[in-house]
Amino acid sequence: MILLDYLINLSMFSLMVSTPLIIRSYLNLKPLKHLWIWTGLYAGGVSSVLVSLSFQDQGYTYDIRYAVIILVFAYLGPGAGMITGSIALLSRLMVSDNWFPAIIGWLVVMTVLVVIQKFTVHFQPVKRYLILLGSYVVTYIITVPIVLNVIRDNPVFHLQYLLFISIGVFLGGIMIESYEKLYRIIKERKRMEQTLDESESKYRLIAENTSDLIMVMDKEHAVSYLSPSHEVVLGYSVLELEKIDLCKLIHPDDVVYFRETISEIAKSKESKPVEFRFQHLTGKWIEFESRWMPVMNDDQLIEHIVIISRDISERKKAEEILLQSEKLSIVGELAAGVAHEIRNPLTTIKGFVQLYGKENESNEIHELLLSELERIETITSEMLSLGKPQAIQLNRANLCDLMDHTVEFLSPQANMKNIQFSRSYLGTDFFIVCEKNQIKQLFLNVFKNAMEAMPKGGNIDIKLKKGIDGECIISIQDEGCGIPEELLPRLGEPFYTLKEKGTGLGLMICHKIIKQHNGTISYHSKLNNGTLVEIKLPLAN
Repeated sequence: MILLDYLINLSMFSLMVSTPLIIRSYLNLKPLKHLWIWTGLYAGGVSSVLVSLSFQDQGYTYDIRYAVIILVFAYLGPGAGMITGSIALLSRLMVSDNWFPAIIGWLVVMTVLVVIQKFTVHFQPVKRYLILLGSYVVTYIITVPIVLNVIRDNPVFHLQYLLFISIGVFLGGIMIESYEKLYRIIKERKRMEQTLDESESKYRLIAENTSDLIMVMDKEHAVSYLSPSHEVVLGYSVLELEKIDLCKLIHPDDVVYFRETISEIAKSKESKPVEFRFQHLTGKWIEFESRWMPVMNDDQLIEHIVIISRDISERKKAEEILLQSEKLSIVGELAAGVAHEIRNPLTTIKGFVQLYGKENESNEIHELLLSELERIETITSEMLSLGKPQAIQLNRANLCDLMDHTVEFLSPQANMKNIQFSRSYLGTDFFIVCEKNQIKQLFLNVFKNAMEAMPKGGNIDIKLKKGIDGECIISIQDEGCGIPEELLPRLGEPFYTLKEKGTGLGLMICHKIIKQHNGTISYHSKLNNGTLVEIKLPLAN
């Protein structure tokens, strides 16, 4: 029966020790303030339950409450241990009339546990409760059967009691240590998962919001990942791109190079820069600069190829503009030099031809010579104005006034050719900081080109309006023969002209003036549909 009573005590003890540990596993509770007090009270309750399950032998009451007290001392210190021990003593006195040995034994044991705990405070909990258990066993043997003469004639009983106390301590310690280790593992795993999620979230945030295109190819050269930036740059959704063969979106001239690059990286296993063209959903071609980086596995075999691409269309345009600017500068300097050398002998030849015409009767050949000499003189003047640096005096001026003056200057010539100017100003104040004569020269050149494109007459529509970026937009639309779209990019190049007797320097001078005033010019035209010239100049603050 004693054995059965002990087993019941151990079972109840195990249940009550494991219950809060299990509850803690399921509830993510914040740490309690003064945890040692609450745990001491709970452990005292456990001791009370064990006391209620105690058995009596020869007038003495026995239970395994000291297993609880030893564990509380080991894990939570003397404060919680004294609370648990005090509740256990009160419970013990309530169920037994033999108070004297109970109180004396309690005082001695508690004193020993407090002293031992103080000297083992820096030890690990397992080592500490083993030392406390050993101290309790020694204290019990000396105090109970020897000093207090309690059941001295039955040492087996005391050995049995101490054995079950030890089993209780070991059982409770194993449960607590197992749970703590499992709890630490779970907590560390959750921390790692959280860190991994945060890291993945950061990388996803970068990948999904960067303007660069990130593509991942597996070892079979199939696309396994496409960043959302593809949707913005190419117009296709990611789901559409995953279903489309990649080579169908690459420019036909770049497909072979694209495939050769994959093979080369597979052999060399080194990163490589690549430039190729992708087709937008609208059909236009976009130039990309890419960096191909192979990702190796543990066997040093290529597991993935990461391709990071960047739209360099604007950079290419900037490079072309820079090249054009350098070309214009060189041509301007060359033109100025050539014009200077031509002008002196040209003046002499023209003077002699005019003198010859006065002395002799003018004829058709003489008039033709003078006409061609004047044309050469005009060309050299334009070349000099293009090449020589000019002192610019910037002043505040209203574009409406400059436009009206230019139109009035050309009106007689326009009337002779049956050409009308139609002006539409969406406002009255279009002030810019400019060199007035240069802006007039700009309008003069553009209007003359429009007039020459309409030999049968027509209308030139002029509009002024304010843009959204603090700029003025000047639109000049004619009803002339138009320009083939493929030739529009060449307008403004030195000596490039579509007119039979043109020099190609007029638009070149216009481009130079617009650049000096931080503006832009663009052309929109189709053959037989007229031409629209759009000029943007920054408005004055």
